[in-house]
Amino acid sequence: MDYNTVKALHIIFVVSWFAGLFYIIRLFIYHVEAQEKEAVAKKILSDQFEIMESRLWGIITTPAMILTLVFGTWMLFLNPHLLEKDWMFIKFGFITLLLFYHFVSQSIMHDMKKGIFKWKSNSLRLWNELATLCLVAIVFIVILKDSMNWISGTIGFFAVAIGLMILIKLYKRLRK
Repeated sequence: MDYNTVKALHIIFVVSWFAGLFYIIRLFIYHVEAQEKEAVAKKILSDQFEIMESRLWGIITTPAMILTLVFGTWMLFLNPHLLEKDWMFIKFGFITLLLFYHFVSQSIMHDMKKGIFKWKSNSLRLWNELATLCLVAIVFIVILKDSMNWISGTIGFFAVAIGLMILIKLYKRLRK
């Protein structure tokens, strides 16, 4: 396969991985909130959320993560000069953070399946924004590459984070 085909497949699986990461946390929020229902509804909803979470994780999210890494590595094999670029190592840092996020989310799912609910719905909403911040950072790093002004990029990154937190607080107030 040529570089552009591998790159296209990498992007497709990145999108799939993020779709799974975003949706799984939404399911976790609903799963946590279902614990406040009366016993019969709580049981029915929890059983359904466990099925949905398990299928999303095992059929879409984790395979997409693996294929993202496979095609990303393949791209580096086809174009090794990318490893000479500073921006690539910053991207690797965010990928490492994203992998940490993936496996912590997996742990949350396994805990919920055992009836252990350590996270509140508002904490999960904030947790969800970490994936959003990683996505924003990775896209800007890859698109702007070496031309990126790191000071502006850092300020922009934190502005997005603060904006997301403000929107979450507004959403919380509107829900009440």
